Amino acid sequence: MKHLYFIRHGQTVLNAERKWAGHTDTPLTEEGKAQAKAAGKAAKSLHINHIISSPLSRAHDTAKIIAASIGLAEKHIEVNSLIIERHMGELESQPWDIDIDLDGFADIETEDSVDERARLILRHLTRLDADTILMVSHGGFGHALWRIINEHNDVDPIGHFANAEIIKLI
Repeated sequence: MKHLYFIRHGQTVLNAERKWAGHTDTPLTEEGKAQAKAAGKAAKSLHINHIISSPLSRAHDTAKIIAASIGLAEKHIEVNSLIIERHMGELESQPWDIDIDLDGFADIETEDSVDERARLILRHLTRLDADTILMVSHGGFGHALWRIINEHNDVDPIGHFANAEIIKLI
């Protein structure tokens, strides 16, 4: 792997309602589908030869739209549960609040657990015979991946992952 690009899925119903999604399988909105199509157009110049997607439909549908745009057969999309969104427990489908202390909930997946999944997927990606990989995942997982890739670098934390914005990580 020479290059790793990351994209958070297109807008979903729960995103539009400003609610926590986590493992809840919420579909793309029409806006989310349009965002994925625009990302596919942007991805044409990146020479992506492997797409890896979360199994949740919002990510997988985004990956399929992008693959069609760049001429990559759908059968070449790898679905991997390591890159699923952080499990949000009782907060799933509840109104989103930026100031909430996630450590105060016993049934939310820990940040350490998400970070470990990020380490495992990076090891997996280094074994692939692919020069340019696009990962289609989720904001929470994207933050974990960013932390792990940059844990020994003096890099500012990344802010918000916008829906369907392609970011080069490696």
